[in-house]
Amino acid sequence: MSVYLDFEEPIKLLEEQIEQAKEISSNSGVDMSENIKQLQKKLSDKTKEIISKLTPWQRVQLSRHPDRPYTMAYINSLTNGEFQELHGDRNVKDDKAMVGGFGLMDGRSVMFIGQQKGINTKMRQFRNFGMPNPEGYRKALRLMKIAEKFNKPVVTFIDTPGAFPGLEAEERGQGEAIARNIYEMMRLKVPVICIIIGEGASGGALGIGVGDKVMMLENTWYSVISPESCSSILWRSWDYKETAAEALKLTSSDMKKLSIVDEIIKEPIQGAHRNQAEMFRRVKKIINASLAELDIISPEDRITNRINRFSSMGIWK
Repeated sequence: MSVYLDFEEPIKLLEEQIEQAKEISSNSGVDMSENIKQLQKKLSDKTKEIISKLTPWQRVQLSRHPDRPYTMAYINSLTNGEFQELHGDRNVKDDKAMVGGFGLMDGRSVMFIGQQKGINTKMRQFRNFGMPNPEGYRKALRLMKIAEKFNKPVVTFIDTPGAFPGLEAEERGQGEAIARNIYEMMRLKVPVICIIIGEGASGGALGIGVGDKVMMLENTWYSVISPESCSSILWRSWDYKETAAEALKLTSSDMKKLSIVDEIIKEPIQGAHRNQAEMFRRVKKIINASLAELDIISPEDRITNRINRFSSMGIWK
């Protein structure tokens, strides 16, 4: 059963009316086609109206929608199931919040890496709510180095509320693991594409977020801190999370204006959570186009461009 957020209620009501009209037509044989057609147009118009007026906080809510596809859903779709997951950091353990491995996309071998959330309570605990430990980032780096060794491109999917902030994670060097990934990703000789598919919070996102191309889905966010945590620090309460979301300039359009990301991947009008198949198609198309563009650039030039791009971020006086 679909989940609807509070601002999606008008959409829910119209969809229920369409279903009722179809049921009446099916059960009674009465021709309801014109009625259904009008309701579908009304639904399309209302959806466009709601999407066009979304606040930053509402986009944050959409990025966390439980029906939204997670990393493994993208990987399985892009590779038609031809994916071999690789495990472990060869030091501590296999972090279930970070997944990765080789997949065959349109006949081309690609190293896919990303944070994975759970689809129910048990899986969320198993995946640590998409918050990797240091061994997760070290596993990701190990897989990137394997991709570099065999000259295969790397595609990362970012969807995390942040790196795990537990005591044990700090004891095992959470900050060092993320910093090491940023340093090493700058110098990878293979094409690297990073896509934010949900939440992109803090160093947890940056640990797999350095690439030749950094993109965001339309209804995602990318920031140093979540709106709730920002509100908690500034006002000692979560009550100002909407104000914080506005001030943080964390939406995809904000990130594009600030040149933090290269491209916004438009979502279907219903959103990625309502039309997953179309979202997968769009992501695949843009990955293939980006790889074709990056393939003709030499590794040395890609590295130089990558370093220059990230070094030039921000405003200096």
